[in-house]
Amino acid sequence: MLTLGDRLKAARKKTGLSQVQAAEATGIGNKSLSRYERGDSEPSPEAIQKLSRLYNVSTEYVLGLTDVMGSSSDSSSVSGYSETIVGMTDHHTSARNLLDFIGTSPSRYHAIANITRRLSNEGFTELLEGEKWNLEKGGKYFVQRNLSTVAAFKVGEGDPTSFNIISSHCDSPTFKIKPNAEMETLGHYIRLNTEKYGGMIMSTWMDRPLSVAGRVIVSEGNSLKTKLVAIDKDLLIIPNVAIHMQRKINDGFTFNPAVDMVPLMGSLASKGELMNLISESAGVKPKSIMGSDLFLYNRTKGTIWGSDGEYVSSPQLDDLQCAYSSMQGFLIGENPDTISVLSVFDNEEVGSGTKQGARSNFLRTVCERIAAALGEDLNEMLPSSFVISADNAHAVHPNHPEYADPTHRPFMNQGIVIKYNGDERYATDGMSEAVFKRVCKASGVPTQTFSNRSDLMGGSTLGNLSTSQLSVSTVDIGLPQLAMHSSYETAGSMDTLYFERASAEFYRTKLEAVGNGEIVIK
Repeated sequence: MLTLGDRLKAARKKTGLSQVQAAEATGIGNKSLSRYERGDSEPSPEAIQKLSRLYNVSTEYVLGLTDVMGSSSDSSSVSGYSETIVGMTDHHTSARNLLDFIGTSPSRYHAIANITRRLSNEGFTELLEGEKWNLEKGGKYFVQRNLSTVAAFKVGEGDPTSFNIISSHCDSPTFKIKPNAEMETLGHYIRLNTEKYGGMIMSTWMDRPLSVAGRVIVSEGNSLKTKLVAIDKDLLIIPNVAIHMQRKINDGFTFNPAVDMVPLMGSLASKGELMNLISESAGVKPKSIMGSDLFLYNRTKGTIWGSDGEYVSSPQLDDLQCAYSSMQGFLIGENPDTISVLSVFDNEEVGSGTKQGARSNFLRTVCERIAAALGEDLNEMLPSSFVISADNAHAVHPNHPEYADPTHRPFMNQGIVIKYNGDERYATDGMSEAVFKRVCKASGVPTQTFSNRSDLMGGSTLGNLSTSQLSVSTVDIGLPQLAMHSSYETAGSMDTLYFERASAEFYRTKLEAVGNGEIVIK
């Protein structure tokens, strides 16, 4: 498996240039160029672009997305789409594309719809759980459950005998709208009856424009059909109480979701309007709606900010940033002797114990059916298979560094975070850590480590939940961010790009377990 440094060196030698000549031609220091080729440091996106042009090879070759050197003019035409990892030399483009994806994904159902639409556009065939699967080598497929969980896979054209899997989740903490939600209040207001979904920072939902998104189930003849809903207007506010009426608000406050967090929709004149807006968004008549799964969403747009555009802030970075990045890598990377799998689950924020959660049989049954269709024994495939459980991680907080562990202090824009926990709340072990570090090194992506401070309990994630159903070597990783579970979170603008690159390299990698405690990386 060639590293980024190996590829730079091979491309330079193809041109017949010495390191000194290449350094002079690009303005990159000779020592820096030497470190790049040895793998001791990572070139910036700008340096990769300069060197690719000088050596007349594609940036995709340098970044490990293809083994064909190509030419520098080829860098906008891989797999027929230019808004992917192909344009990796500009991390701001990746960040903007992420914000576009989040902006059109106000609910988990919309996120999965956007992913499956992209898969369909890339030539993937949709399968149904209740039908027979006829799979072919070289085929590209996806299957959904509940329209809020998806597994996509590519069957290698060679001898696929293992699975390379990346898992993430599409749900975020929010408020779910209860049935019969409108509440007339004080003869003047219409409020909506809601309840918490997941563990959010409640104060961040106050005093900002909100709206409603999700799905409704409608009756059409003898059928019940799902329609997506996204009310595209500033519809709701959860108002704070003025400081004059609660002088101790800045001394600490306990929010009661049944009292303090009830959203205001309008005056008494808006009575009955919620159902009209929902039906209008779904394109159906109000009387046809038989059921719903509707949630609040933050209308504040995502933005790239900082003196050099180094940060990105948006709703739902946890975990749509990982879902989007892994999708990008999945669409580019592949190996003829593996089955590449992209899985995005629902309900991680409430324990994953649903039929569409990571604790369900969904991923296992998908792998079982793939193995059966190929005439393989799943149990023989699993030892050489690998899962990357991707769920965002905590960066060191600039105002409160004391919450971070003394020797595990990840920062935004400094690399992908590998997560560890002594009580096995994360699935990372020594072998899975080593495999992931090798993948990242090959793609020129730095890594960091995270472990909770020993006197603070952290959260859990997908890794050990999915391995309870599918026993596969797993590493838990994430992209570092601030204000996790706020309605508006912050991450590094380079980190989407980092995971795109690492994901593509992972899907290009073949792992083979040759004995207990030994894995060969190809």
